[in-house]
Amino acid sequence: MPQDALVNSTIALPGGHCIDQLGTPESANRWLAERGLAPADAGLRDMFAAQLRSLREHLRALFASRVEGLPALPADLSAVNDAMTRVPTAPLLRWDDENGPYRATPHPTTQIVDHALAALAADAADLLTSSDAERLTACGSAPYSRYLLRHGRRHWCSTRCGDRARAARAYARRTWSGKGAGTVSGTD
Repeated sequence: MPQDALVNSTIALPGGHCIDQLGTPESANRWLAERGLAPADAGLRDMFAAQLRSLREHLRALFASRVEGLPALPADLSAVNDAMTRVPTAPLLRWDDENGPYRATPHPTTQIVDHALAALAADAADLLTSSDAERLTACGSAPYSRYLLRHGRRHWCSTRCGDRARAARAYARRTWSGKGAGTVSGTD
């Protein structure tokens, strides 16, 4: 799972529209299932989807602080640390009378979201504290609000986003040079 998956789970579209992949309990359940963090039929409630969206906003704030070189807010750090410590990360020792000892991570239905939150928070914390954190950047295409790990000169989260940014710049140059030409010829 990409370490920036949760922070990028909202997609800004042209015209100020936005797609929130965690906007409903059903879409949040699908998003978690696609990443192996919950069964497809977990039946998440709105409260659990709201917890995912809340963690996403705290992580986005931490990513922004890292990218901008600003101190993190204590509330954002507390939210991530709380998510990481809700559940045990090590498989616990269990005993089966027929087969003896084995290790398993507790995963009752009521703890699906806690496990997902812990995994997502840990992935983001790993990224923020790794040597890769130096390459963390915000997508260079407005109004996009996604994060990526910069590779070389890459400034955009996707080829499509980069193409859109280049097209907007070319349009702005054509529009500007057209206005400048009209002004010059109007003075003759």
